Amino acid sequence: MAVETDEKTIEGLCQKLQSYMSPEDIAAVRRAYDFAAKAHQGQMRLSGEPYISHPLAVAYILADLRLDAAAIMAGLLHDVVEDTSVSDSTIVQTFGAEVATLVDGVTKLKRIKFDSREEQQAENLRKMFMAMARDIRVLIIKLADRLHNMRTLKYQSPETQVRKARETLEIFAPLAHRLGINTIKWELEDLSLRYLNPQQYYRIVNLMARKRQEREQYIEGVIAVLREKLAELNLKADVSGRAKHIYSIYRKMVTQHKEFNEIYDLFAIRIIVESIKDCYGALGVVHTMWKPMPGRFKDYIAMPKANMYQSLHTTVIGPNGEPLEIQIRTWEMHQTAEYGIAAHWVYKESGSKRVEDDFAKKLAWFREVLEWQQDFRDAQEFMETLKIDLFSDQVFVFTPKGDVIELPAGSVPIDFAYRIHTDIGNHCIGAKVNGKMVPLDYRLRTGDIVEIITSKHSYGPSWDWLKIVQTSQAKSKIRQWFKREKREENVARGKELIEREIARQKFEPKQLMTPQAVAEVLQKFNFTREEDLFAAVGYGGLGASQVVTRLIEIFRRNQGEKPPETVTIQKGNAKPAEMGVRVRGVDNILIRFARCCHPVPGDEIVGFVTRGRGVSVHRQDCPNVAAMVESGARTLEVEWATDKDWSYNAEIEVTAMDRHGLVNEVLNAVAETKTDITAVSARADAKKIAHIHMSIRIRNLDHLRTVVERLKRIKDIYSVRRIIQ
Repeated sequence: MAVETDEKTIEGLCQKLQSYMSPEDIAAVRRAYDFAAKAHQGQMRLSGEPYISHPLAVAYILADLRLDAAAIMAGLLHDVVEDTSVSDSTIVQTFGAEVATLVDGVTKLKRIKFDSREEQQAENLRKMFMAMARDIRVLIIKLADRLHNMRTLKYQSPETQVRKARETLEIFAPLAHRLGINTIKWELEDLSLRYLNPQQYYRIVNLMARKRQEREQYIEGVIAVLREKLAELNLKADVSGRAKHIYSIYRKMVTQHKEFNEIYDLFAIRIIVESIKDCYGALGVVHTMWKPMPGRFKDYIAMPKANMYQSLHTTVIGPNGEPLEIQIRTWEMHQTAEYGIAAHWVYKESGSKRVEDDFAKKLAWFREVLEWQQDFRDAQEFMETLKIDLFSDQVFVFTPKGDVIELPAGSVPIDFAYRIHTDIGNHCIGAKVNGKMVPLDYRLRTGDIVEIITSKHSYGPSWDWLKIVQTSQAKSKIRQWFKREKREENVARGKELIEREIARQKFEPKQLMTPQAVAEVLQKFNFTREEDLFAAVGYGGLGASQVVTRLIEIFRRNQGEKPPETVTIQKGNAKPAEMGVRVRGVDNILIRFARCCHPVPGDEIVGFVTRGRGVSVHRQDCPNVAAMVESGARTLEVEWATDKDWSYNAEIEVTAMDRHGLVNEVLNAVAETKTDITAVSARADAKKIAHIHMSIRIRNLDHLRTVVERLKRIKDIYSVRRIIQ
């Protein structure tokens, strides 16, 4: 862990900048320092130091990353607008628009209060990503600011220490990782652990100190042997040893359930060579000297990480029979590994198109975040999705042409399809992995070769896909498809559903859908146009009954009628096929099952009082339940009756590779489970994918699972799913 001990001065900063900055730029940096020092004059930090020591320390961190003059100046000025009387316009006039934009971005980030409830935290994170959209240097300056604050966290209260450490570990360290700035990431993690779990932190520090001399002698011996062998083969290389950072050791102890004395790779060997060819040459030398451990070799040169990190990683059985981790990379890879996206400014002056392309790739994830974050109305959902994207491990899979695609661990073929192209995702009907058909919920693994099967006649995404996809990109594209791609169809369908519900309630559309009534309903549900309302009903975002209930209330209010306070529950005898459910505390009530969700025993259910039709029973997770509750529909407690064996309707869809005799095999398999089939339809598309839709009578969820599991055993079956219409 880096320790803040040396006194920082503007002279020391200017001397550091001389290694890569022009005299004119250094003069501009000194001018920014003088301005900030004057603005902060008289202000002190909790440590008792003059306040200017903080922005100066931030500038030092940015200089270590070799950022440009504008970023260094913004680092020096990042608190003047927030904490002094200096205005934004003064920064623009004095230092120009570029520096002012960076200062403004960081100033907005300073106002984020992460100690508020999660809802507010999520909204503030959105602002942070919007600031990043203008200039990624905003986030790098913020990371430098957070790093120095963490270095001086000992002056804060214990409550603040824990809160700041937790938000650093949850948000800022992963962001540093995404940017590839490992020098900042590692220190942020170690400092966070120091305050979140001080007992374990200091225990590891002390244990490492005891072993340090012994381990350093061992590593020095390995380095000497390696240097000699590489020199024999004329491989010019810099060989060095490094200690693992504390948080890395702590995580290994926790995740692998190991004690400290069971961890041997406390130090790693790093070999830096001139070219990619030399990387693989050095790897060959290492593997001839020591036996590699199976499954511990990773080629991040051929398959770089999302933050563009490249290196060869191997673990070998070294001298004394101990595991030894070795990393091999070029000097340019090393620069990127240490400084990540900040290394872009080191090579910027070269004008290399490759450098610019690499820079664009590193920012790809942030552009995705800016795209999908707009689709989440619920800030907590955004927060959870962001954390998944920040923390998830990665898998590397291949296209049939050999291109490498990186996805979060747990991704399915649908995630892969949307990563390739939106149209491929929208028209996906199946997938092959390593040449074999797999279901769309198959979890991809590193090394898989994935081929997506598409059809122009595809119905498009399913709402069920949102439950199995892992990437925020796929979720965003699926939602967009339902909202935009089928807009005309949704508008027409929504209008039809509303008019059908109006007729069911014994009204005429012209009675209820007056301009004034429609305008009031649009305002109630936050829509601006009638077509938007119809579309929402069409794609299931809003229930038709919810809209019509509101229209009826408006109609009756305008007619001077009072809405009925109670609804009579019709009593009567229901058919045996419609029973098997009882209403608590009431006997002899007409009961019917909702056709939108087809509840069966084992499902959690809820009852709704309907006008003239008794009690309608829905699954609790039915999309229409929320709409009915919001519209004021009266609910009743209902439960499954277990005293008799009733049968219930269920809809299932089987997707398979089309072949002769498939339908007969499916029907015979269902018959083997002693299940009645009430309806069946089948079709095959241009891609030879068969879709078999069946209505079956089942006793309960266990019975349904038996049918589904039996069908999945049939050859060439891709998926079997229950349908909620």
